[in-house]
Formats: sequence, structure tokens, C-alpha cells
Amino acid sequence: MNPLALIVRIPAILLALTVHEYAHARIASAMGDPTARLRGRMTLNPLSHIDPLGFLCLMLAGFGWAKPVPINPFYFSEPRKGMMWSSFAGPMANFLAACAIGLVFRSMGHQEGLLAEILALSLFYNVTLALFNLLPFPPLDGSHVLKGLLPRELALRLSRHDRVLMMVLFGAILADSLFHARILGGIVMGPALEIFSFLGGKDAIWALVRVFRAG
Repeated sequence: MNPLALIVRIPAILLALTVHEYAHARIASAMGDPTARLRGRMTLNPLSHIDPLGFLCLMLAGFGWAKPVPINPFYFSEPRKGMMWSSFAGPMANFLAACAIGLVFRSMGHQEGLLAEILALSLFYNVTLALFNLLPFPPLDGSHVLKGLLPRELALRLSRHDRVLMMVLFGAILADSLFHARILGGIVMGPALEIFSFLGGKDAIWALVRVFRAG
């Protein structure tokens, strides 16, 4: 990978992952679960949230993971709702971060430097991370959100298929990574690029193109 592209990716990935995991911990704590806070996860320090292997995979292969925030639903007065909102907090935080980055990018006017590329990639990662995690497959956040919205009996029936759904997700990830099948990419990338261009404008699009060309 081009060293300049590597420099741009590191802060962009760290920001998106840190915002996502911090939001999980913050909302879980606000709803009564102190587990993440007591384990030092309710922090904006990226080092507390990074899984080294997951971070390396994300840098090199475009797919990776952070260290999961520990959540104990038994602390919640309503466990299903607590899991739903603490799970939804991660993608929502990424969307809010993307909106803030988009405002900053547009306020800068036409830019072609390193800062513009970091901001564009940060915007892109926050949008894609939010949309990907809202897919209704375990262990993604969207699975917990869906179960919180469904009637209890239907949610329990769905939970019985968690292992199969997880295998379907990992199979799609492998197919995309190894064979360029664009299963998940086809689902996520279209909406992600639409939201990205809406928030950042054409200058952000060109900055993102420069980053990926350099990579």
C-alpha cells in the first residue's frame, strides 16, 4: 500500500471505530449497565477499542473489527430494549460523526490537500460502518435492533437461527473478499456513496477518489 494512503487511512479508521464503540458503552451505562465503564471502555481513547488483528484486516483488506464492548443485558430494566438502544447507538454515532465531518468539509471550500483526504475517508468510513452494522445479521448491531423492534415471540424464533445467519454473513464476507462477489458491497456501497456525496459534496468525492487511487 502507498505510504501516503496508509497515513490517511489510520486516523480515519480510528475515528470511526472509536466513535462507534464509545457510543455503545455510553448508552449502555446510561441505561444502567456499568460493565463497559468499569472495564475502561467508555472512553474516546482509540487504544481501548482496537483489536490488532481486526484493525490490520481493515487496513489491508477493507474488512475488520474492533474489540467488542461488553454489555450485560441483565442490568437493564428492560433487557430487549436496553440491547436495542445500546446496539443502535453505535451506528447512530457514526451517522452523527459523518454529518459533522460533512459540515466541516463543506465549510472548508475547495481543498486538495492531505486534510481533505483524511476528512473524506473519515466521512466514508463512518457512513459505511453505520450501514454495515445495521444489517440484521448477528453479531451485527442491526440484529439486536431488529429483535428489539419485533414482538417477543417472533424475536425468540429469530434468535434460534442466529448461528445460521452468522454463517451466512461470514460466507458473504469471504465471497466478497476472496472472489469479489460484491454481495455485501452491493447492498451497502450504493446507499453509502449516496449518503457520502450528499453530506460531503463533489469535493469530498474527488478527495475520496484520490485516496483510493493512491492506495
